[in-house]
Amino acid sequence: MTDLYAVIGNPIAHSKSPFIHTEFSRQTGQAMRYEALLAPLDGFAKTVNAFRQQGGKGMNVTVPFKLAAHKLVTQLTERASMAQAVNTIKFDEDRILGDNTDGIGLERDITNNLGIPISDKRILLMGAGGAARGVILPLLEANPKILVIANRTKSKAHALHQQFAAYGKLASGDFADLSGENFDIIINATSASLHDALPPLPAGIFCRQSLAYDMMYSQKLTPFLTFAQQQGAKYLADGTGMLVEQAAESFFLWRDVRPETKHVIELLKLST
Repeated sequence: MTDLYAVIGNPIAHSKSPFIHTEFSRQTGQAMRYEALLAPLDGFAKTVNAFRQQGGKGMNVTVPFKLAAHKLVTQLTERASMAQAVNTIKFDEDRILGDNTDGIGLERDITNNLGIPISDKRILLMGAGGAARGVILPLLEANPKILVIANRTKSKAHALHQQFAAYGKLASGDFADLSGENFDIIINATSASLHDALPPLPAGIFCRQSLAYDMMYSQKLTPFLTFAQQQGAKYLADGTGMLVEQAAESFFLWRDVRPETKHVIELLKLST
């Protein structure tokens, strides 16, 4: 019997998830099929329920449905509850489990694939939307020296600071507050790269050994990564590894098997 999984979104044709999970299933010998589902903007729950009735075992959720998924599921993991968004659904007989694997995907890409420890490092997270909220808890669980949240609207950064204050050392503010500061790891969780724009970072913010990480994946350097390179950051990375690692965490949740990711990351970069 081949188990059925899918990624659901709108739009969805661009999704790399079918490629990634097909590679994972081939690698691990799991009997599963993975497809892409386009849901109407007003038809998320109906599409999910129909998929479940067809025997679907689990789903990945992408924009714009992560908040709708958070409301639909019957049980949340801690990281999904704190993120207030769900990107992974697992169907059991009597429950719909919602998880958020984005943050652990980012953490594993940085520490395992790039070989850069987060522990005791000064980290700057740019942005205060859903992408940022989804990664804060796993970053704090990796024990950085401090995690600073910066956003154009200072109040939004402060709100995230307050929400996660019990989990680690945090600071928050706007981009002007960063003047004179520098960081070991700077993560772009804003939507600026989607618009070919650069967040208003001050000069001198990168250390000599800094990692600049853009959560968006791209065939070329984003404006943020270009700026980081010009500012002397030693390490540059886009979100390809994060995409594969969050998928691997979803796969593990569904199948209780952890796939190897580095080869799939290489394949994905060659295919884009």
